[in-house]
Amino acid sequence: MVVNFLGNKRTSLVDAPPAVNVNEQQSRILWMSCAVLLDYPDDDFFTRLDAVEENVSVLPAEVAESLRTFVDFTRSHTLRELQTHYVDTFDQRRRCSLYLSYYATGDTRQRGAALISFKEMLAACGFEQSRDELPDHLCVVLEAAAQENESIAAQVLATHRDGIEVLRTALHARKSPYAHLIDALTATLPELDETTRERYLSLVTAGPPTEMVGQSLPFPTSEPEARS
Repeated sequence: MVVNFLGNKRTSLVDAPPAVNVNEQQSRILWMSCAVLLDYPDDDFFTRLDAVEENVSVLPAEVAESLRTFVDFTRSHTLRELQTHYVDTFDQRRRCSLYLSYYATGDTRQRGAALISFKEMLAACGFEQSRDELPDHLCVVLEAAAQENESIAAQVLATHRDGIEVLRTALHARKSPYAHLIDALTATLPELDETTRERYLSLVTAGPPTEMVGQSLPFPTSEPEARS
């Protein structure tokens, strides 16, 4: 029996949350909140959590509820427990990759060109990356979308909606609280059109391209001990 990219014998899709009307300020707050909460929970994580909680009240109720659900989960766990869950979810499972170009290019030679495109996008936004991540990392793109004025990064999020949907479905399949953050994010993006939905279904069924190129292309392979 064929197992799909999400690791299931049957394709189990999770309906996208209804689109929520947000103004520019609310979009920026939501995207920055997701950026800091999707980052690795290091020693200042709970300080970042406090900052998010201070701004949740200005968001639409549907989006705010998703963030509060995630916050409630984190408040009930130790930092070490959160770190272990993060590594097991994002660092050890490609189907939960936070690297957007992976869903479109997989481990192929095209990944290098895709990373260059993301780097050029950040430069076009006037965004100076401070995170120690590749330019296609979701946290990097979200932070750029929250800070720049021409919505270039926001368009990139919409363009990679199929990959984001695969990530969201995979997180729901794992019953990870991080699914609530991706729910909140997708609620502020344009609704799925038929073409994007077909790409999403194809990714769930077959996964990204699989032409292997050894170690020549960067991909997150960090082990738990690699995190400090």
